[in-house]
Amino acid sequence: MDPRIPPLVTDLAAFVPVLLDSMSIRELPDCTVPPLSLNGICDIEKSPYERAAALVEGLTLEEKYNNTMFYLSPVDTLNLPAFNLWNEGLHGVATSLGVNFSDHGDYSFATSFPMPILTAAAFDDELVYSIAEVIGTELRAYSNAGRAGLDIWAPNVNPFRDPRWGRGPETAGEDVFRISQYAAAFISGLQGPPDAPIKKAIATCKHAAANDLEDTPNNITRFSFDAKISIQDLADYYLRPFETCARDAGAGSLMCAYNSVNGVPQCADAWMQQDLIRDYWKWNKTTNYITSDCFALDVIQAAAGHHWTSSGEETLAKALRAGTDTECGFLYRQFFPSALKQDPSLESDIDVALTRVYASLVSVGFFDPPESHPYRQIGFDAVNTAETQKLARKAATSGMTLLKNLEGTLPLQVPSEKELSVALVGDWANATLQLVGGYAGPAPYYVSPLQALSNETGVKLSSVLSLDKQDVLEVAKASDVVIYVGGVDQNVEAEQNDRRTLAWNETQTDLIKSISGLNKTFILVQTGGGQLDDSAWLDNDGVSAILWVGYPGQEGGNAIADILFGRVAPAGRLPVTQYPASYVSFPQTIMALRPDPETGNPGQTYQWYTGKPVLPFGYGLHYTSFNVSVEPLENFDISQIVKECREDGHEYLDQCPLGTINIKVQNTGKVKSDYVALVFASGDYGPAPHPNKHLIGYQRLYGIEPGQSRTAQVQVKLAQLARFDNDGNRILYSGTYQVSVDTDAERVPLEFTLSGEQAILETWPKYGRSAPL
Repeated sequence: MDPRIPPLVTDLAAFVPVLLDSMSIRELPDCTVPPLSLNGICDIEKSPYERAAALVEGLTLEEKYNNTMFYLSPVDTLNLPAFNLWNEGLHGVATSLGVNFSDHGDYSFATSFPMPILTAAAFDDELVYSIAEVIGTELRAYSNAGRAGLDIWAPNVNPFRDPRWGRGPETAGEDVFRISQYAAAFISGLQGPPDAPIKKAIATCKHAAANDLEDTPNNITRFSFDAKISIQDLADYYLRPFETCARDAGAGSLMCAYNSVNGVPQCADAWMQQDLIRDYWKWNKTTNYITSDCFALDVIQAAAGHHWTSSGEETLAKALRAGTDTECGFLYRQFFPSALKQDPSLESDIDVALTRVYASLVSVGFFDPPESHPYRQIGFDAVNTAETQKLARKAATSGMTLLKNLEGTLPLQVPSEKELSVALVGDWANATLQLVGGYAGPAPYYVSPLQALSNETGVKLSSVLSLDKQDVLEVAKASDVVIYVGGVDQNVEAEQNDRRTLAWNETQTDLIKSISGLNKTFILVQTGGGQLDDSAWLDNDGVSAILWVGYPGQEGGNAIADILFGRVAPAGRLPVTQYPASYVSFPQTIMALRPDPETGNPGQTYQWYTGKPVLPFGYGLHYTSFNVSVEPLENFDISQIVKECREDGHEYLDQCPLGTINIKVQNTGKVKSDYVALVFASGDYGPAPHPNKHLIGYQRLYGIEPGQSRTAQVQVKLAQLARFDNDGNRILYSGTYQVSVDTDAERVPLEFTLSGEQAILETWPKYGRSAPL
């Protein structure tokens, strides 16, 4: 069996007509015409839950189970049109069953931003918010034309724990604080203000939880993988972004994952969905819904999956009662008739699930008249505007990260007396679709590096759009500057495709070595989301500069040219660690973060890695120099902090601010540039072993002129300083806290003390429905 296809227990052939229907253009409901107008779903005076409950009450049993999947079939008895929950929008409205793109003209494209891994490298939450706001607006334009739903199955908040993971580029990197901040900004931008009566769209955080493996050399896949994770690591790492999504940012939807955690398939994990998410995190039980990943319910039962249940009926009952309200698949729909015969009480569970789904549609105004809120007025003229094009270009340049720059090679200077001869070579030299990455839709246009550099004034451009060594070296020898564009792409790292190596492939390695021996100005433009081991090129003086560009989207070529020729100064920071190629010698299935010599685990992520990284998390060079200083930090008494937080009315102590770290940044060079202030904490407080350091805050300062000083004000909450004990409790410990700014621990070392008795900020709920390790 193809390991890329989930093992099924449903009869897929029986649902082909449903799949075809789900891709069609759909009408919008009309609450002014009976019989729909006579149903309580149209009563705008009632709450979303009350309106949805009235609709569900009016459905027949058959109509109920026909609407337990991502495609909500039309209800003819109420004149209710169909609706599709499956809409992708990770970095722009994307190809999916719920989105109907036209072949040409209007509604044939949407703005394509960089993949999240590159956007995350900008460390700019305002940028993330703006991107998500555009995605929500463009989704509305499609929805108002009946061409899309109103929920987006994004963001992907699984941490990029292992650099081999093929879907890592979909994420905001390896640090859970960075991921959480990214998620909060994305959700806010997509959905709109949390107190607004109508959401612009619904964000879906995925995939809960520990979904960071596609396939392994020993044939373990995401469909069968049982992630063995300690409670400490669950609370501290794998579930922290979901806490932000559910408790703090108010995402309207969550998606459960294919894999099991400690023996329990995630879409049937009652502790996860009920005890933790809905009860402990107080995620709205009436208007928010949980969907499965596609065919994740099938793999609960399938022999090639988890083989956790013995029948479709049992699978349905366990998943539904665990809290999975709807699915990307057909198991609910196929097995409801027989399951209800075995257990008629399941109908009440169906009602709860359907009410949540329909209440979510009420929350986005799906049933309300067009004149009732401004989102219903958005048309195609809001798609691909001049402003969104500028934003796409800004997003791409903001994340691009300079990894090497010998003797100020970059930015390139075009001499006034003659043309600058440039050889542009490599597989990606004329890349268009490859620059966009995965989970994308058709963009309005694509700008390749070749197109962009062809427009540079004063540049004489030659190109070889392949890896043919003889041709490449011929044009390289005749040029002043050689630019190689290459690395990895979605053929190497993608959904259902994990990487096996962190090394550059042999063909590219041989070619880069050959070019580096020509004594030319040689710039390596590194593509892809996951990092490659650049140690050979960092140590090679024949490689003048390295610029990581990720998957930069529709404006990728222009953004690359902007950086290379200095119209924009790079200020991105790596959101992941660049490991040596030898890092992959231990099994990808080891989920423990802390190092363990017995298993060969060297420690995972920058917080726990015991080896020497090629480049550390947060690394990034500039075209200028900065002097950074930090105001002294005061000491604190823990009991006084907690007392003041409670007096200030903080429901969650971990979200209480400790204070602000003021960082003065002076541009001491000659180039205007942004600067990202990264603040890390470390220390021997809390249970051993202790992490190397961890990110506690950041801020991007924009456009600092030469000689100018600016101050970053980085607010630090108690959550960023607390650590987790073996039971998953978040505790603020007494001790000395070392603080450093930037990736060099010696650059700005500071410390402060927390004194007094430790305080539990968050007591982790008992892990009671599945056995803890």
